[in-house]
Amino acid sequence: MKVDQIRIDPDPYEPYRLSQGFRVGDILFISGQTGIDETGELVGIGDFDAQAEQTFRNLARVLEAGGSSLKDVVKVTIFLTDMTKFPKIVELRGTWFTPPYPADTIVQVQSLYRPEVEIEIEAIAVAR
Repeated sequence: MKVDQIRIDPDPYEPYRLSQGFRVGDILFISGQTGIDETGELVGIGDFDAQAEQTFRNLARVLEAGGSSLKDVVKVTIFLTDMTKFPKIVELRGTWFTPPYPADTIVQVQSLYRPEVEIEIEAIAVAR
């Protein structure tokens, strides 16, 4: 089975020595996306909505680079540092995903890779 690394340019994850994701046959495995911009700077420090919007934009960008889209996502795992943001996540799923909505796991974590990061989303999708 063919395995291809998903690459974007610029890649703000490159300094961390990890891949944006992999396409394995017709399945994409996308690394956790956060609210960082193309230069690797976190947007919206202290602003969950801004971070969440950037996170979904980043997810869409990596999916596109792998030959997929948000419409093709079958599973997401969403990591939150504050579960009181759950209603906002429900709203965002309705904005960024379409029925049938992807399978979903949401967990609250004590911290992500930086203390200011409030959300991270990883995904599995099918290729178009």
